[in-house]
Amino acid sequence: MRSVWIPRIGPPEVLEVREIPDPHPRAGEVRVRVRASGVNFADCMARMGLYPDAPKLPCVVGYEVAGTIDEIGDGVEGLAAGMSVIALTRFNGYAELVVVPAGQVVPLPEGMTFEQGAALPVNYLTAMLMLEDMGHVSRGERVLVHGAAGGVGLAAVQLARIHDAEVIGTASASKHAALRAAGVAHTIDYRTADVEVEIRRLTGGRGVDIVLDPIGGENLRRSYRALAPLGRLVAFGFSASAPGTSRRIPTALWQLIRMPRFSPITLMNDNRVVMGVNLGHLWGETALLRRDLTRLLDYFRAGKINPTVGKTFPLTDAAAAHAYIQGRQNVGKVVLTV
Repeated sequence: MRSVWIPRIGPPEVLEVREIPDPHPRAGEVRVRVRASGVNFADCMARMGLYPDAPKLPCVVGYEVAGTIDEIGDGVEGLAAGMSVIALTRFNGYAELVVVPAGQVVPLPEGMTFEQGAALPVNYLTAMLMLEDMGHVSRGERVLVHGAAGGVGLAAVQLARIHDAEVIGTASASKHAALRAAGVAHTIDYRTADVEVEIRRLTGGRGVDIVLDPIGGENLRRSYRALAPLGRLVAFGFSASAPGTSRRIPTALWQLIRMPRFSPITLMNDNRVVMGVNLGHLWGETALLRRDLTRLLDYFRAGKINPTVGKTFPLTDAAAAHAYIQGRQNVGKVVLTV
């Protein structure tokens, strides 16, 4: 089978397509013939040597796929060869075939494409963890979503709207029309406007109830200052450490230094909450992830969410997919197709 490897740290062009032997499932596992594989910013950071959870190089990344089961290991029940499925992979997803534990596989709902299936798990589980499980978003609250046009951003917009929350989204001006079409109440061009000033203007000086921040670094300070009383800040990324397509250690270190340290005394006095989400560190929480994934699929069947695939690339053109994401061009999820 073909798979895409990160052989060494570098720009997108270092990615290599290699032929390797087909994997086979052991007891309790299934093999999925991949039709689509999700691309995440964490994959880009792994390629740049900035993602500590990535496997040791050389490696194959990819957290999620959709495809068809074509081989089943002993002891697997409820799944059969020929079934169209979504699978959480936690690496090895950039491939034509992937073997995963049966517990990480769910049937692809009727009406959902393979590309949408690959676009759902990481982005929507992350958004659900932030807004429902931890943020407890409720009707009438205001939610500030940084990078609202990205995969997680648009997932968060859809989930916030389910709960009748008002969304304020930051994105470059070229993406504002798409955000308004998605139901974002107010858009802010982070490149030309002072986001803090705009938040104070839009909220009458009160601030927002929830901020979702994938940027980190100095931006976390601004996000914290944008909170209203009892506001919740959820950090779920560190894109500030990777502004380009190649690793810049001084930039990453500078942004790390600029990351705020939140004192318990300050949090008590401000009546605010700071939280963090890293889906990759919840892989052992199978029951939790299956519960949330089931709820997301129910939302899809009810027409409440619709995974947005911004652009697809052939598996063999994964380098272009990485460059596209890091060029901040995507509106929605970037997906590799096989």
